[in-house]
Amino acid sequence: MPQLPDDLDAVAVRRWCSLALEALGRERAEIDAINVYPIADGDTGTNLYLTVESAAAAVEAVFAAHETGATAPATADAVRAMAHGALIGARGNSGTILAQLLRGMAGVLADGGDAAHLRLALTSAADAARQAVAHPVEGTVLTVAAEAAQAARGEDPDLRTVVTAAYEGARAALARTPEQLAVLGRAGVVDAGGRGLVAVLGALVETVTGQAPVRGPRTASGNAAKTPVTVDGGSVVALPVGGTPVEGVTEGSLPAAGLPAGGLPAGGLPAGGLPAAGLPGGGLSAEGPLDCPEDGGAGPAFEVIYLLEAGDEQLARLRTRLDALGDSLVVVGGDGLWHVHVHVDDAGAAVEAGVEAGRPYRIRITHFATESGHDVRVQAEPAQRAVVVVVPGDGLAGLCTEAGATTVIARPGEPPASGELVDAIRRAHAREVVLLPNDAALRHTAAAAAEQARTEGVRVALVPTRAAVQGIAALAVHEPDRGFDEDVVAMTAAAGATRYAELAVAERQSWTMAGICQAGDILGLIDGDVAVIGSDVPHTARTVLDRMLAAGGELVTLVLGEDVPDSLADALEEHVREGHLAVDTVVYRGGHQRAPLLIGVE
Repeated sequence: MPQLPDDLDAVAVRRWCSLALEALGRERAEIDAINVYPIADGDTGTNLYLTVESAAAAVEAVFAAHETGATAPATADAVRAMAHGALIGARGNSGTILAQLLRGMAGVLADGGDAAHLRLALTSAADAARQAVAHPVEGTVLTVAAEAAQAARGEDPDLRTVVTAAYEGARAALARTPEQLAVLGRAGVVDAGGRGLVAVLGALVETVTGQAPVRGPRTASGNAAKTPVTVDGGSVVALPVGGTPVEGVTEGSLPAAGLPAGGLPAGGLPAGGLPAAGLPGGGLSAEGPLDCPEDGGAGPAFEVIYLLEAGDEQLARLRTRLDALGDSLVVVGGDGLWHVHVHVDDAGAAVEAGVEAGRPYRIRITHFATESGHDVRVQAEPAQRAVVVVVPGDGLAGLCTEAGATTVIARPGEPPASGELVDAIRRAHAREVVLLPNDAALRHTAAAAAEQARTEGVRVALVPTRAAVQGIAALAVHEPDRGFDEDVVAMTAAAGATRYAELAVAERQSWTMAGICQAGDILGLIDGDVAVIGSDVPHTARTVLDRMLAAGGELVTLVLGEDVPDSLADALEEHVREGHLAVDTVVYRGGHQRAPLLIGVE
């Protein structure tokens, strides 16, 4: 049994994230089933799970960075990583609000994790979440968060008392939500987002006390509920699932399939709307937005989500514009990085507003079903086979897309969660999928995504590529016309025959396989281990190449980072020619990637 914390330190935050993920995993299906507000799209439990999964992965990355050192992560680093991970991985309305709740807590817990700080953190979280929602509605997760903070107030110095009071206050508030929001009362359910928050707070109770809270059912009182309303366990009312991703409108940079080349025109959408495969009416409507009444009636047709790099002034104008376009507007984040969520009829205008405000990316547009929550898209016949590949930058994404692959971009510090990989497999729309994670750290995430896709009837093979250059080698030998097993074996062999290296900049003094490095040194990593410590990129790159080619090779692949000049590629290509006449060199631009240079030798 883990040692019980006296305050919320980094280890406790790590355990809280892990337990919260487990709790949401257990309750995901039931939370999905009671999702009736603001849209009955049956995905709140899944969205909350994916949001916490991203938060937990970010915390694990902080601990992984300290594995080779003698120090443990600071509490401030852990809680900020948790908040940042939730921000970049937030899904849906409830996931976006949860991300802001965690961000509000992190701002206080970074200064201390005792009972007094936790009280302030809960209040800060509730206030921050309410401010992030354009038009707060009672009877939702906002109410549950506020009541949890209220219940935790007092002077008791015991951390266990505070977390237990917050949890019980949240449970009581959740049981009252059908009385506050008519649509919940008519459906006989509690608020789905609020129930997810109760699960997260229950995980906090278990972290601090060592005991999971007793999950006895609470039913709503009065005439609001038609059937028993369970708060944290038991049977729930099953509802149809209806949210479906729009074909051809995907996360990533703005120019994407379904959007005009070069971005949206200055005048907005063309007459008749933006075409989208299989959508009723021929695409995204350019007409004005509909209102979304609090009773959960007919609302806007699309959910638009994106991350946005923008200043505070630009964000204020964006809020005003998006509020006029639709409803369920939630904007969370800070320090120049924001997560934007809104329900609209004119999805193109919502994205265009983000372009005008700053740089939107990881754009996701989901079409809500219009007939009793069922998917009304006309699905094209699935392809026989597809490849899904994770790439570290925009440049390689374009290269892999040209080769016919579906891509997921892993931006610096933002590894994709399993939900993003599952989405990519769905977008590939094939009976058979080969998944190339291109990162050893993603092996568990990719395995979870593959397992989820298999439950949906897709045959998935996971090729354990550990670097982007191995993925390029595997994709080069992909032959969709041969047998699936034969194709997977060939791709695996090509990846395995490719040695990989990358250059990195040392962030601090550290012990490595090649000796002691200082902050600012250029590190040459071969097959994941530091092999060379240098003072500049060109010299270190040449040394790494010589070591790799000493064992033989026929082809060198160089992937340049965004700020690396072409002259470096020219110099390295000349260096290879001079020392290894029979070796060819190919050069690609990787775009905005973590490493200034990736190297592959086949």
